Amino acid sequence: MKKGKVRTFQSRLREDIKDPEFKIHYQEERQALKLAMKIAELREKKGLSQRQLAELMGTSQQAISRIESGEYEGFTLKTLEKIAEATGMRIKIEFVAA
Repeated sequence: MKKGKVRTFQSRLREDIKDPEFKIHYQEERQALKLAMKIAELREKKGLSQRQLAELMGTSQQAISRIESGEYEGFTLKTLEKIAEATGMRIKIEFVAA
């Protein structure tokens, strides 16, 4: 049996990212995941469980779980403000070159 070259995730991604439509979707998903990870990291840094953060925000633990999943698409400025207020933080929004 002949062994073929093993493709890694990185090599496949380098190939797929050449497709402009794929690249747009990939970047959108990456941004959503980065935001979710920042929220989870902030919550943990503040020593809060998902349930505790939910109570401070007036929502459910399940909602916090969805927000931190990376698949949540309902981010609004109001949601981010509630997270900031509940964690004693403030929001900083900036535009950067694409």
